[in-house]
Amino acid sequence: MRAKSANPASPPVTQRRDQRSLLRELPILLVIALVIAMVVKTFVVQAFVIPSGSMQDTLEIGDKILVNKLVYHFRAIQPGDIVVFNGAGSWEPAAPTGPASANPVARAYDDTLRKLFDAVGGLFGSPLDQTDFVKRVIGVPGDHVVCCNSQGLITINGVPLHEQSYLYPGNQPDSAPLGALGEFNVRVPAGYLWVLGDHRAISDDSRGHTADPHDGLVPENRVIGRAFLIVWPPSQWRVLPIPATFDQVGIGHAAASAASAAAPYLPVTAGAVGGVPLTWLCRRARRRSPWRLRLAGRLPRRRVRPGRAPLPEHHR
Repeated sequence: MRAKSANPASPPVTQRRDQRSLLRELPILLVIALVIAMVVKTFVVQAFVIPSGSMQDTLEIGDKILVNKLVYHFRAIQPGDIVVFNGAGSWEPAAPTGPASANPVARAYDDTLRKLFDAVGGLFGSPLDQTDFVKRVIGVPGDHVVCCNSQGLITINGVPLHEQSYLYPGNQPDSAPLGALGEFNVRVPAGYLWVLGDHRAISDDSRGHTADPHDGLVPENRVIGRAFLIVWPPSQWRVLPIPATFDQVGIGHAAASAASAAAPYLPVTAGAVGGVPLTWLCRRARRRSPWRLRLAGRLPRRRVRPGRAPLPEHHR
């Protein structure tokens, strides 16, 4: 005969304790997941939302792209890369730093919670604002970039670019918005890039910033990373490779190494490594669930009421 519980309607004490333990661990798991996501966003990969048509048809307005922040620690920036960069101090005036608020509560909020909320919001995609830009790299340090030759093509170190695969339909290599250069002859100095948009007729790129402090060039140290994937909307999902025209001998770093080819996938590897602690904690929580402990024989055996003989082994 089985021993009866004092209150059959109530769950066993151990089961209630395990449920409370899981509820206590759940917030910890969520915090760890959030921390991992923020670390990945800060150091590995970040999402941006395209606000304008300067890179059409490659990037449409509203597309969400992933930007690899690690790739340029393993290889140099190459012609044909699509990069996101901060234009503050070069294309745009440096952001003014206003006086700190006299209210200590406001200062504390700005230094802590505001930054936290901005970081969490950025996990779902940061819009490119007045200082962040996305363009295609045409010239890297040491390149001589000219528009255009007798065939109407841009040349890099005398090698013509055939750009039909990514230029906006109807655009020519020298198409330019009002006030920008149609033709140019640039030698890219060390530490700088010459960049253009794929929709040349409307793109505000290096050609329209020649009056700026760096003559339209972008400092390499202002590059946030390389756009390598469109993740939204689903109809636009695709990898963003370097067009084949940039693989010609004599253009930038055409002889890319095997590490360069693998670099766009480094965020995936880093994400997998970062997810190990979270996976371990989840498995630990599952191992402690009552039904697993019972199967493993680690739950305490049922107690019998005083005065009753112990149950036979096969009834316990």
